[in-house]
Amino acid sequence: MANRTADAQRFEAQVLSKALARIAHLWGFSNAKLGAVLGLSPATVSRMRSGWAVLDPASKSFEAGQSLLRLFRGLDVLMGSDDGASRRWLATRNVDLDARPLDLIETFRGLIAVCDYVDAHRVHA
Repeated sequence: MANRTADAQRFEAQVLSKALARIAHLWGFSNAKLGAVLGLSPATVSRMRSGWAVLDPASKSFEAGQSLLRLFRGLDVLMGSDDGASRRWLATRNVDLDARPLDLIETFRGLIAVCDYVDAHRVHA
């Protein structure tokens, strides 16, 4: 049973790591930018994006990755799967958030605030 749990966690880590690499590609994030969001070095992000490393399921980086995926999914719905529109939304100062979402997501608190904001608008859309 313990092996099964470890295998399941390893699979989750692989799936999330691949999803984050894809999000970074679609949103034009550099290794440094994705690293800032996840709390990882650009070198670690580079290894993750190339498939040589995966996030540790017990880490804060994994938690941040799950939140970034949540943000991606929420924006994808709001923007009609238009990645360019999502990139522009992230890069534009938001009056309600009093900052560019792209800057806010570099802290865990900011990432959660942006996720909550997007989720609230998605529910009312």
